[in-house]
Amino acid sequence: MSERAVPFHCPYCGDEDLRPHEGAHGSWECRSCQRAFSLKLIGLLRPGGAS
Repeated sequence: MSERAVPFHCPYCGDEDLRPHEGAHGSWECRSCQRAFSLKLIGLLRPGGAS
């Protein structure tokens, strides 16, 4: 598994023009809507549901 999740689309406008943001680790900026956001992996789900 890779250490870094790379978004393919902006969660706000859906555009693909994303670049790494110089802020915190996992931060990205959208050049289309001028928003900055971050991604964080919370964990993996178990097959079959919770527990």
